[in-house]
Amino acid sequence: MKVAVLVPCYNEEAAIATVVRDFRAALPDATVYVYDNNSKDQTAARAREAGAVVRTETRQGKGNVVRRMFADIEADIYLLVDGDDTYDAGAAPRMVAQLVADGADLLTARRVHTDAAAYRAGHVLGNRLLTGLTALLFNVRMPDMLSGYRVFSRRFVKSFPLTAEGFAIETELTVHAVRLMMPLSEMETRYKERPAGSVSKLNTYRDGFRILGFIAYLVREERPLVFFSAFAFVFFLVALLIGAPVVSEYMHTGLVPRLPTAVLSTGLMMIAALSSACGLILDNVSRSRWEAKRMAYLAIPGPLDLK
Repeated sequence: MKVAVLVPCYNEEAAIATVVRDFRAALPDATVYVYDNNSKDQTAARAREAGAVVRTETRQGKGNVVRRMFADIEADIYLLVDGDDTYDAGAAPRMVAQLVADGADLLTARRVHTDAAAYRAGHVLGNRLLTGLTALLFNVRMPDMLSGYRVFSRRFVKSFPLTAEGFAIETELTVHAVRLMMPLSEMETRYKERPAGSVSKLNTYRDGFRILGFIAYLVREERPLVFFSAFAFVFFLVALLIGAPVVSEYMHTGLVPRLPTAVLSTGLMMIAALSSACGLILDNVSRSRWEAKRMAYLAIPGPLDLK
């Protein structure tokens, strides 16, 4: 069983050597790959000195790095972890073993932290809000959807049409697994504070809104009937509110004195009907895409074949 440890990095000079050494010790038969994403410090040199296979991805953004990793690297099991030394490398063997034992395609490390400095309040709140919204829209049962510590089967990695470019990658990973009805697993792992000299690249508000926008994009792509029906309902409700007095007056007097309002209401009602029609048509298209992705996923041997 070939295991690959994937570490996307940007300016992690203070932490990357420790991450590489810890994962090489925890998984001595695995290959640790560090993909440097235009770092302005000595991240690549430190990773190479610690024994990692170092490569470069010039397109900025974590999603772009992970896309390149998934395309380049051949393995049976893939472990993805951030290069900031906040995740517990000692849990890696248990995570890999549990993925294979459960026959799962995705195992997510649920972060458990005891140090308040490790997990800022804004990040905790944002994680809960975005996780709750995704759970509502996609029926996801995963309490820590934005964890950066995961283990994947080969068939997950090689059937994943990744489109996110930044930190929204975690959301897309989760939604992809849920939509294709893959077997999922979880494990609690320790989450610790960054080492001295290491700075988080995650901006609470900027990246939070980007993830929120990407969730909307995924709803449009994966559940177009829900997406367009929401717009149809809004247009229908507005048309009804402004058009009801016009219709009532016409019923009583036979006159339409507010013609612009009547035209606007009619136009909004037509837009609502068109939105509903678009949702129905695109829902059939989405179903065909889902079937194609499901077939591509099933064509690749699963983790139970590794036993």
